[in-house]
Amino acid sequence: MSGFDDPGIYYSDSFGGDASVDEGQVRKSQLQKRFKEFLRQYRVGTDRTGFTFKYRDELKRHYNLRQYWVEVEMEDLASFDEDLADYLYKQPAEHLQLLEEAAKEVADEVTRPRPSGEEALQDIQVMLRSDANAASIRSLKSDQMSHLVKIPGIVIAATPVRAKATKIAIQCRSCRNTISNIAVRPGLEGYALPRKCNTEQAGRPKCPLDPYFIMPDKCKCVDFQVLKLQESPDAVPHGEMPRHLQLYCDRYLCDKVVPGNRVTVMGIYSIKKSAQSKNRSRDNVGVGIRSAYIRVVGIQVDVEGSGHSFAGSVTPQEEEELRRLAAMPNIYKTIAKSIAPSIYGSTDIKKAIACLLFGGSRKRLPDGLTRRGDINLLMLGDPGTAKSQLLKFVEKCSPIGVYTSGKGSSAAGLTASVIRDPSSRSFFMEGGAMVLADGGVVCIDEFDKMREDDRVAIHEAMEQQTISIAKAGITTTLNSRCSVLAAANSVFGRWDETKGEENIDFMPTILSRFDMIFIVKDEHNEERDMTLAKHVMSLHVSALTQTEAVEGEIELNKLKKFISFCRTKCGPRLSAAAAEKLKNRYILMRSGTRQHEQESDRRSSIPITIRQLEAIVRIAESLGKMRLQPFATEADVEEALRLFQVSTLDAAMSGSLSGAEGFTTQEDQEMLSRIEKQLKRRFAIGSQVSEHSIVQDFMRQKYPEHAIYKVLQLMMRRGEIQHRMQRKVLYRIK
Repeated sequence: MSGFDDPGIYYSDSFGGDASVDEGQVRKSQLQKRFKEFLRQYRVGTDRTGFTFKYRDELKRHYNLRQYWVEVEMEDLASFDEDLADYLYKQPAEHLQLLEEAAKEVADEVTRPRPSGEEALQDIQVMLRSDANAASIRSLKSDQMSHLVKIPGIVIAATPVRAKATKIAIQCRSCRNTISNIAVRPGLEGYALPRKCNTEQAGRPKCPLDPYFIMPDKCKCVDFQVLKLQESPDAVPHGEMPRHLQLYCDRYLCDKVVPGNRVTVMGIYSIKKSAQSKNRSRDNVGVGIRSAYIRVVGIQVDVEGSGHSFAGSVTPQEEEELRRLAAMPNIYKTIAKSIAPSIYGSTDIKKAIACLLFGGSRKRLPDGLTRRGDINLLMLGDPGTAKSQLLKFVEKCSPIGVYTSGKGSSAAGLTASVIRDPSSRSFFMEGGAMVLADGGVVCIDEFDKMREDDRVAIHEAMEQQTISIAKAGITTTLNSRCSVLAAANSVFGRWDETKGEENIDFMPTILSRFDMIFIVKDEHNEERDMTLAKHVMSLHVSALTQTEAVEGEIELNKLKKFISFCRTKCGPRLSAAAAEKLKNRYILMRSGTRQHEQESDRRSSIPITIRQLEAIVRIAESLGKMRLQPFATEADVEEALRLFQVSTLDAAMSGSLSGAEGFTTQEDQEMLSRIEKQLKRRFAIGSQVSEHSIVQDFMRQKYPEHAIYKVLQLMMRRGEIQHRMQRKVLYRIK
């Protein structure tokens, strides 16, 4: 003890240890403090107008709703503290962790005191969003690794939601020693179990190698989901295949998107170990190679592109505007005008397409059956009558639109297919075009080129609006509540007047499922051709210069909004007077076709059945829906009947195409060609003959009168002869 009271300084180094670790920790806690300040103090608004603490209020609101997440805008963070945002961009993995810790602390402060039973604090998930310009998948190179990136694309596949451990507990097999709360890094990285057990107890043999196993019931897990993102088709260079990228979403980001959505993803570009190949070669070539994926920290679904409904996002001002639009007296004509304004004419078809876009009302009957509310439309006709253009337009402006072509689609592609999952070897189902377009429109082009057995697959989807499947141990029923808009050519390519009914090559079963059938003919008519040519030329000349909508038309985005608004908000019914009127007209219609069939001794290939009566009801309802009315009036029924008259009934009566007497038989056909040859011999090009004398001449040769007139009419349609002098004299042109 000697020398103990010498004057001197004695100290013990209790703060020893590594100084560098300390610095890292200190820096982390400082950053966390700054993040916490940002979440607590960031405010929007000015002192005069009153301001709100944006993130604090949001945290509190979400926490009380048991939604443990908050969305932070990178711009706000940058305006609060430039360095923080920069750190978050450059090293997002560790700083996001700090931001989440900070959010958890702030949530703790703003929600105290919590009700009993909920004292435990939940983890908060922070999502990021930014208004920065998006990069493309192709521009992601190795220097972007583990930075924050923003990428647009289409989600093409999504796995089911699975669980991933964040904290695991492991136990040694032999000595029962447990280690708990081992943190697992987020993302698709795994965790390697320790090889050795390092608890040494006296008098016990050492534990063997790899002694640990995971105790599943002591692990903490979160949901995660893997999506597959494909770059958007308009960004793919010519002649290249689109590229894919894996996305990893967890917690509240799961199930935010479904395959088919266009999204913009904020995420951390990270790497995972590539799967070990089965035949490990001796030289380990792939030792440092990793495959890339993106750990998502924020998803925005784009609503502008095709295939998205605006239904959720109508502000009160927009609703006011849309209701004003619906109250306009001539709204029906305006909508018909706004459908494909670049296509001239075919007003009735456009009106019918307007009805199809709005749709009737779906009815559920007390006994559990449903009646469909969607309108199906078929356009038959000559090439070059803008059928496909109309289809493309409808795909753009309907809330959900899918466009397929007849030759390139099979029955499974239209309805649903059963696929074997390559990783888990189990079967799962993939919906086809009709299922994806549930609540929208399917446009099928080249309907006549489809194989017959594929066309049959659509039958059930068109009338019952379900798709039943019994394949590979999966027996289900899928919904496909969609309208079908089909376009087809006639059998001979062009509509042949002389063949009449043979032009239509469809079974009555499928024709009766279409509510309206339009026969689009390419008529030769000088005036019409002039206006049409003028219209087309003006389109080509002023293609880009004319951007604003013409007077009396609704622009595309507004029309799209209006359609989805009406579809969600309104489901009209027929009024009693209108129903009475319709009943009487239907009976007349049936008797009219029956009479026509008796005269021509042939069944019409377009049947008029009770389905057609329902079709008229649906058209009338859709006319009421355009005006957001609760009931369809008699005027609506009138217009519906008129549309039906110009479409399906004209098509059903298409016997009249080949002259009054029914359809031409083979002998008639030969006789007509004989008359035509003789006529052409009778008078040369450029000469004129009186029509009366020609008819008398041929009557003397025992040809029937109607056949002669028929031939003259045909030649007139081809533009070979013309009437002159009050239709008395015929003049041959070519």
